[in-house]
Amino acid sequence: MSAPSVRAFTPMLHVADVLRAAAFYALMGFGIERRHHDPRHGDKPVWVALQHPGGAELMLVLADGPVDDSVQAVLFYVYCDDVAAMHALLRAAGVTVGAIGYPFYRPHGEFRVADADGYICMVTHL
Repeated sequence: MSAPSVRAFTPMLHVADVLRAAAFYALMGFGIERRHHDPRHGDKPVWVALQHPGGAELMLVLADGPVDDSVQAVLFYVYCDDVAAMHALLRAAGVTVGAIGYPFYRPHGEFRVADADGYICMVTHL
């Protein structure tokens, strides 16, 4: 018996502040597509679905407790058309980004960047 076709695989990150995290990913072109509010948290959303014009998706949800960046055992690969331009854009926005490296398996470069909750994104080419 074969497995049914999977049409999407969307990560959901537990974050300390949903709007702060969404603002970081907005720098890479993600926009809030849907949001959910809980009256206990005022006008701040407790969950958002982010969509990128290129088709990538990401969900952010308010963490139940403190977010400990020392135990983030996940790494996200963000593929883009121009690694140097993304590096420059994030750096110009005040984000601390790693140097662009050019390992043999990524001849157009890659760099490491952490969001405000310590999730690591490796930005590289398609």
